[in-house]
Amino acid sequence: MQRYEKFYIDGEWVTPLNPSYIDLINPATEAPFASIAMGGVDDVNKAVAAARKAFETFSLTSADERIAMIDRIIKVYESRIDEFAAAIAQEVGIPVSSRAQVMGPVGHMKVARDLLKSYAFESRVGATIVRREPIGVCALISPWNWPIQTKVIKVIYALAAGCTVVSKPSVNSPISAILLAEVLHEAGVPKGVFNLLNGPGRVIGEAMSSHPDVDMVSFTGSTGAGSQVGQAAARTIKRVCLELGGKSANIVLKDADLEKAARWNIQRCFFNTGQSCHAPSRMLVHESQIDQVIPFLQDEVSKYRIGDPQNPETTMGPIVSRAQFDSIQRHIQSGIDEGARLVSGGVGRPEGFDAGFYTKPTVFVDVAPAMTIAREEIFGPVLAVIPYSTETEALEIANDSPYGLGGYVFSRDSDRGYEFAKGLRAGRISFNGAETNSVTPMGGYKQSGVGRSMGVLGLEEYMEAKSVYGFEAKADLLAERR
Repeated sequence: MQRYEKFYIDGEWVTPLNPSYIDLINPATEAPFASIAMGGVDDVNKAVAAARKAFETFSLTSADERIAMIDRIIKVYESRIDEFAAAIAQEVGIPVSSRAQVMGPVGHMKVARDLLKSYAFESRVGATIVRREPIGVCALISPWNWPIQTKVIKVIYALAAGCTVVSKPSVNSPISAILLAEVLHEAGVPKGVFNLLNGPGRVIGEAMSSHPDVDMVSFTGSTGAGSQVGQAAARTIKRVCLELGGKSANIVLKDADLEKAARWNIQRCFFNTGQSCHAPSRMLVHESQIDQVIPFLQDEVSKYRIGDPQNPETTMGPIVSRAQFDSIQRHIQSGIDEGARLVSGGVGRPEGFDAGFYTKPTVFVDVAPAMTIAREEIFGPVLAVIPYSTETEALEIANDSPYGLGGYVFSRDSDRGYEFAKGLRAGRISFNGAETNSVTPMGGYKQSGVGRSMGVLGLEEYMEAKSVYGFEAKADLLAERR
């Protein structure tokens, strides 16, 4: 069993000051496969001090220098794609066939790099220069469900802005984070600019969020944990960017292509074994069309190949952990107990699986909006199909949620679809299954988060705005100061 005993702090692999160790469990076998060192508050202090010192010089680097650095990171990262795929398959059960998990970060790095080529760090309003400057030391806390992509988005935008970083992955996905640290080291990221440590959120996350020398916290995870991060950060009045839970609705208007909407909904909702905060886990269908849509849903579910995530033919792996598996099973049972109609899946493991945290992809129809499976984020392959009678009612049901991360609309009429989309209280809306765009911002309304990631707004999360008054315009001034 492999043992990971080091943190990456100030450009070196170092032993935690007072380490403890936990075993990592392979979700496909339920057997331990590695042990990982856990740190404490003293390690956070050490990492923050390194980042604070490095900020003094790294914040002064030019955009061209940071562009060249990101190019080096991309080159090294691409050379280790297969290692990342194997690591996340073992630690969190993501199939190696899910190339979006490991190839997506390359696209995000390129977007951040290209933004630097055109972004105006200085602009003019009359005799005033408005500057954008790096905010400082950033504490970045990433989740296990998109262990590399989420971490890369946070890190690369922070570095692009000229910030320095202290990063903590989920305790479920530390190995892929260690691989990323190796990539940054090989790419020549200056010492102290990126620091990585592992540990439980209640210790490491709390210390990072409340640290007086941390200027900004970016957290992706559950709404409950995000609330704790926000409270800790408030003690020292620092900026907080939170991407939290979701219970996204896909509203299928009566004129929509039912088959396309149904098949897409299963594919998007059950991608990553349903462990996605943007999953359209509520599908709203007109009450007269419920029975028409069921066969399409069932057929699409039947196409999943459940199995070992290391097998290239597997399209659905296990749930990440025993605790998450048990939570999903409780939610499925609640749907049955509260009277929803089960049309696919159900409780227990799929046939032929006696070990591993495998769960049946499950579809309920005739779900009432007040049912548990329609209200709570399940974070597994469970779809609740909710009937509606009018579009007004559909909009009310969709918005009747504490969450507002994503939303989806299907209709044959783009004008009608857009008008409906405008009424949805969520941060990203997709029409007829359109793909998202990594140049545009991502974030949530309500309890789904604060702030935005990706694109220009994502870059500006890592910067402060400064107004400098009393300077007459010169034609070459802004060009000189880019």
